[in-house]
Amino acid sequence: MKMKSQPLAAIAALALAALGAAGCGSDIDKATDANKSASTSTGAKCGTINMAVNPWVSYEASAYIVGEIAKTKLGCTINYKVLKEDVSWQGFGTGEVDVVIEDWGHPDLEKKFVKEMGGDGSAVDGGPNGNKGIIHWYVPPWLAAEHPDILDYNNLNKYADKFKTSESGSQGQFLGSDPSFVQFDEAIIKNLNLNFKVVFSGGEAASLEAFKKAEANKEWLIGYFWEPQYLFADVPLKAVALPPYTDGCQDDPAKVACDYPDTVLKKMYSSKWAANDTDPGVKFVKAFQWSNEDQNTVAKYIAVDKMDKAAAAKKWIDENPDKVAAWLK
Repeated sequence: MKMKSQPLAAIAALALAALGAAGCGSDIDKATDANKSASTSTGAKCGTINMAVNPWVSYEASAYIVGEIAKTKLGCTINYKVLKEDVSWQGFGTGEVDVVIEDWGHPDLEKKFVKEMGGDGSAVDGGPNGNKGIIHWYVPPWLAAEHPDILDYNNLNKYADKFKTSESGSQGQFLGSDPSFVQFDEAIIKNLNLNFKVVFSGGEAASLEAFKKAEANKEWLIGYFWEPQYLFADVPLKAVALPPYTDGCQDDPAKVACDYPDTVLKKMYSSKWAANDTDPGVKFVKAFQWSNEDQNTVAKYIAVDKMDKAAAAKKWIDENPDKVAAWLK
């Protein structure tokens, strides 16, 4: 195809404009280009990341942030695997799972899969992901305001009748979440001689709606819940004080009679995948850490604003170029 000639002045102006545009690139673009150059110079290319997606929205926020950055900035292939926690760990040895981006602490699984803990060596501890996990028993704010003594577990039995439901029978209902989550609620109730029965909601969405409804309608509700979680911005649930956590008090699941510990959440990897240090995707995932506030922002995009998970991740990525650039260095 023959191109029409242009005046030299116009060509020069276009060249200057192009140079100016190149000079205005964002930090994230520079970091991305640097990663691409490094990959080219070493011959390393980003491979596949099989990302477990466990069934709660905060986890989804972290998984899609990591996945979308790896895909769009490093050219990795991302496979999202919607799996429960214990199934995710089983995938380390089969190659189905490379990354669990938010682990809340599973000593039982570590004993099976982490070499240093006596396991088969298919999993390796990836260190903190930047989030702090908090699990407690909670009641809605209205209930704590009207009956402040309910925030001490020693007073729960005198209110047990108020919590009765058709599912709990003659006992007060304690709302569990997903039974596959890290939880000892049935043992705690038994060992503290509380007149309650655990009724599992089935998962995060159902528990969220139950607490929202209980606050809006002043209904009696007590249950298992956790942070980071965007719900606390709208409904600041109040924690019930159980006997404080001490080292070893949860070692025997049948004898647990203490509160949950605050947990530094961490990443877990397939040992085989993590050993590939020349893969830019591996380097990036190892560098990734973010805050509870960051995670809550993306979780709200997904759960409240009803954004597609990838679109929610893209929105945060576009709004936080400096943080992304730091992970890609």
